[in-house]
Amino acid sequence: MKVLGSFFGLGISSRGMSIQRKKMDLISQNIANAESVRTTDGQPYQRKTLDVKENQNSFAAKLNIEGQMLKLNTKHSDHFAANNSSSVSLPQIQSGVEITEKIDSKPGEMIYMPEHPDADDKGYVQMSNVNVLNEMVDMIAATRSYEANLTALNSSKQMIKDSLEI
Repeated sequence: MKVLGSFFGLGISSRGMSIQRKKMDLISQNIANAESVRTTDGQPYQRKTLDVKENQNSFAAKLNIEGQMLKLNTKHSDHFAANNSSSVSLPQIQSGVEITEKIDSKPGEMIYMPEHPDADDKGYVQMSNVNVLNEMVDMIAATRSYEANLTALNSSKQMIKDSLEI
């Protein structure tokens, strides 16, 4: 039996950790630029978000097994299907998620500051659309999700380590 199948848990957990790290990076950028009223393009800073959704080309999406039983192709009712090298056949599993960085185009609040160099003809300045409180809540959620993935990763490592001792 191939040991490679034992490492899928490591891949899933590390992918989850990478996604949460990217979320925390974007949240950090948002907080750092929350008061930026002018970026290099002359516009107020726009909040960045991470869109994570199921990859339609993933293994699970191709199975389309909702509510159905899976049948294993076996040579004997007590065994998994094996190829000629006497290793268990495992499907090629692709990443199950697509990650896209998006910019929140919602306009920021207009504040009256006639002395500000970026004020319009009526004296209003458009602020960034970042709400620092919401960003902090999102940061806490991303941190907890990262920690949960780290715990799962460590559990997978321990199971692999324990299986090697047998």
